[in-house]
Amino acid sequence: MTLFRTPQVVLFTRDIDRATNFYRRLGFEEAFRTPRVETPIHVDLTLDGYRIGLATETSTRNDHCLDPVADGQHAAVILWTDDVHAGYAHRVDLGATPIKPPEPWLDHLLIAWAEDPEGHLIQVVQTVS
Repeated sequence: MTLFRTPQVVLFTRDIDRATNFYRRLGFEEAFRTPRVETPIHVDLTLDGYRIGLATETSTRNDHCLDPVADGQHAAVILWTDDVHAGYAHRVDLGATPIKPPEPWLDHLLIAWAEDPEGHLIQVVQTVS
């Protein structure tokens, strides 16, 4: 028996509608939201079997007595692609802040970095020959 299952990362946000819309436009699909009406405090999105959550900084502080940080480079969402240049440009077109344009890494990868509207890192990576 496995003790854990279905891993997920939750990113904290000050503007959950903006964050949700950004990830939807990257191709993620909404899988859960609470509450269902009005502005949510938590939204889960999936892409290719991977699930991320978005939780408001305020609700996490109030509901769980934690001290979340909504901005900064505390985590990175990694998206694999067959075209790093197009993926990088697409993120920037959707409102991501460019950090590092596509560049070779480890002799077999091409990577590019940007930040989502809350400052969370998003890396697009491609295997190259």
